[in-house]
Amino acid sequence: MSKTNEFKKKSIAVAIATVAGISGHALAQEAQDAALEEVTVIGMRASLEKSADIKRDAQGVVDAISAEDIGKFPDTNLAESLQRITGVSIDRQNGEGSRVTVRGFGPDYNVVTLNGRQMPAANLESGTASSSRSFDFANLAAESVSAVEVFKTGRANQPTGGIGSVINVRTLRPLDQSETILNLSAKSMHDTSNQDGDSVTPEVSGIFSGKFADDTIGVSFAGSFSERHSGQAGSETGPGWYTIPGDQGDWGSIAPDNSNFENAPQAGDIYSVPRGVGFTFSETQRERTNAILTLQWAPSDEFEATLDYAYAEQDVEHQYNAMGAWFNGVPVSGSFTEGTGNGSVVAPVIYTDGTGSDVTFNAGEWGTVNENNSVGLNLVWNPREDLTLAFDYHNSSAENGAKDDRGTNNNIAGVQFNRAATTVNYGYDLPAVSFEFIDGQGFDPSQMLTSGNVFNNAYMNHDIEQARFDGTFEVDAGPVKSIDFGIGRSESTNRSAFANVQNDSWGGYGTAADYDDALFVQKSMADALHDFGSADSSEMTPYYYASDFDGVRAAIAAIATANGDVLSPCGPVLCASDDFSTDRTAVETQQSAYAQVNLSWDEVAMPMNLAVGLRFEDTEVDAKAKVPVYDRIEWVGDNEFRAQTTGEGFSEQKGAYTNLLPNVDFDIQVRDDVVARASFSKTITRPGYGDIQGGQTIDSLLRFNGGNAFRGNPDLDPFESTNFDLSAEWYYDEGSYVSLGYYSKDVENFIGLGSFSETTFDLAHPAQGPRFEEAAAALGTNDLGAIRAYLESMYGSPITGSAAEGDALAEFNVLAPVNEKEASIDGIEFAVQHMFADTGFGTQFNFTTVDGDIAYDNFNTNKGEGVENQFALLGLSDSMNLVGFYDKNGIQARIAYNWRDDFLAGTFDGNGERNPVYVASYGQWDASASYDVQDNLTVFLEGINLTNETKRLYGRHENMMIGAYQTGARYNLGVRYSF
Repeated sequence: MSKTNEFKKKSIAVAIATVAGISGHALAQEAQDAALEEVTVIGMRASLEKSADIKRDAQGVVDAISAEDIGKFPDTNLAESLQRITGVSIDRQNGEGSRVTVRGFGPDYNVVTLNGRQMPAANLESGTASSSRSFDFANLAAESVSAVEVFKTGRANQPTGGIGSVINVRTLRPLDQSETILNLSAKSMHDTSNQDGDSVTPEVSGIFSGKFADDTIGVSFAGSFSERHSGQAGSETGPGWYTIPGDQGDWGSIAPDNSNFENAPQAGDIYSVPRGVGFTFSETQRERTNAILTLQWAPSDEFEATLDYAYAEQDVEHQYNAMGAWFNGVPVSGSFTEGTGNGSVVAPVIYTDGTGSDVTFNAGEWGTVNENNSVGLNLVWNPREDLTLAFDYHNSSAENGAKDDRGTNNNIAGVQFNRAATTVNYGYDLPAVSFEFIDGQGFDPSQMLTSGNVFNNAYMNHDIEQARFDGTFEVDAGPVKSIDFGIGRSESTNRSAFANVQNDSWGGYGTAADYDDALFVQKSMADALHDFGSADSSEMTPYYYASDFDGVRAAIAAIATANGDVLSPCGPVLCASDDFSTDRTAVETQQSAYAQVNLSWDEVAMPMNLAVGLRFEDTEVDAKAKVPVYDRIEWVGDNEFRAQTTGEGFSEQKGAYTNLLPNVDFDIQVRDDVVARASFSKTITRPGYGDIQGGQTIDSLLRFNGGNAFRGNPDLDPFESTNFDLSAEWYYDEGSYVSLGYYSKDVENFIGLGSFSETTFDLAHPAQGPRFEEAAAALGTNDLGAIRAYLESMYGSPITGSAAEGDALAEFNVLAPVNEKEASIDGIEFAVQHMFADTGFGTQFNFTTVDGDIAYDNFNTNKGEGVENQFALLGLSDSMNLVGFYDKNGIQARIAYNWRDDFLAGTFDGNGERNPVYVASYGQWDASASYDVQDNLTVFLEGINLTNETKRLYGRHENMMIGAYQTGARYNLGVRYSF
């Protein structure tokens, strides 16, 4: 036996495995590996048995997924593997697992660590930097991962930030391996959602691990490259829904006695009318590169050093087309769902809006690069037999931004100005939409041109520098077995920046004759939305038009050159700006200390373990911001008003908080195969970056009744959760067990959006004053387009708000984050894993219930003087998993079903309306199979979303569609070779 293996198997080294960061996790893995050295079962069953051992031997409530062999993680995506764990649900982006929810707490409430180190995240959402702290699992290839652990109860030695869980991703450690490893794999992917890209794309990966110099030096390298071409198609109510009490006259309201509407909303009802409807069609090409290099040195039994470097990059190209129409609150006819008679939420079934304007044909194209780097050093030293010390340092970064001058999101709007009315049937999962044109016309490329355009450029960078010192002192005095202790310091710097170039030529730029008809290509709606039954309905417009992004961009540049127009920093050519008008940085400095006493009673009839710990955290926040300053409002469209900027200003704000976080974990071996547990802990999650970043911003595009603004608050307190867990586990056979648990979480300091009205920047509104009122009286109408034209004839174009002319100051609905709410959730977790003797067959089943004491009231419109936006817990939903597998004679096969119930995803929909956004229940079938052609050669096949399930979002009523999307199935065929 080598000196390295002797060192790793010392009991004191195993003791520090719970506290020593990266090396501690490696030592824990080695201890678990050692416990399984005599197990002859290999493959999928061995992986499940290993995961069961981790669960059984853990302090507190821990679930894990282990690779069945190096380079053979059970799913192609880590998030998709995690959803198999009891109580874990996932969010999907482009049909691929992206972020996780644990026990009802969403991605921002879970901390992801890599070998015990907290990972930075740089996410972009809809062209802006995300405020989320959540790590996107799509960044990591599964092939380089040996195990993923989900810690559901708090521990004194764990990094803070996850009231849902701490998720640790473990990678290969060369000195832990018993032999040299060299594996290569290659596979081809066919994504059925892809329409315009390659039908088959490649993925290759390789792993090497070896030991040298009498097993005192270890080197490992894992690398992978994958390419995926995918698509997504669907429908959206992008501008959102406008909610109205049934007897209240309002924008878009329908009188209770309106005979043009069947089941017209009555007094006491709550209903919503759509602000628009559209269809989106996108294509994405992603290249992902991962590399992990690990160097280890153990010159003696008492010392081990580990140096590692991890790299991940996602290079993404994205193209999209959209077709749709906005509504100006002109309900003509239709029908609503039947109410209860004493007041209920009703929704349109058939809805015709008479807004006469344009149909839009949007086009966009951009590219982003998301890059992660992490360098770490870990030292473990045994100065004496009863003491182990560990030092860990790492510096990691995540950066996400534009590839070129197209920015991170853009939109060029093509238009045809002859729409008379639009009819939508909301009785389908994906609404059927038909358009009525003036004089019976239809879609005609010869009448199409472009109007406004937007080029956004977002940038996000997140750096984490962290150092920690951990120790374990072995006491072995009576029941006290050991004492764990440690201190740490980290600095997290999060920067998000944003620039916007917008041309508000929504009335059209140039003429239709300036644009080649070939720039607008007719495509089949039924072909594009084949997973929805409504796509080929007689009520659905049979075609949509896709605009050629490069073509219309060039056509616009030609018009601008002829007119001498400057449209962007690139002159007449549309492009994004890299002069960020909004630039925010939040620096969080955290200092911590902890101690934990571990007690054990081994010589009693029912052996018991007790761990009592306390963690102290001190956090300081320094937020600096550069934000736009505005000086006037111009009337740029019929119901569109734009605040014009004069430059930028700077601000700085600070905040601080301290926390004491105790934990108590108790387990008792009721009999040889039954373990009962009880845990108590306090955990925290820090506010999102968007909440703590300073500076006030406004939405530059306003409406006739004002606009929206937002400001951050770096002095927010973190969410603090008091957690209780009770569970029992029966390990009735090798790899087989049943577990039942109850959990509860009482959470304080939930962040709500305080809402108040303010005349931010003192901007006069051109539609809020005597000039507007006089024009309306002269024309005898409140039609905004007519009034605008009338005022332009008198005052010139554009109409600008003027305090001197008596225009009132624009009212902004200012949203600011505040700590204001408490909430409790509880639930039950049940899991069973069963091996059918030596048949090779096995199964897993688990379900989790999640109940909260604050639910969203769909009957509450959130409107009225002094009414605040509703607070409700997001992401709460029951979930269930079912897996069946076969593993014998070189054949492995698995089929898995994952289901998640409806859940609330947000409390604002499009245009900032205070409406709920629900995600409909979703279930998905996945399958995989492999065959060992030889001992070292395996071929495999994988299928994801086999039944082409679709995703749907809705509002106060299921008919109030917010989004409906298809992502299709994807298949992988590959080969793996071990040397």
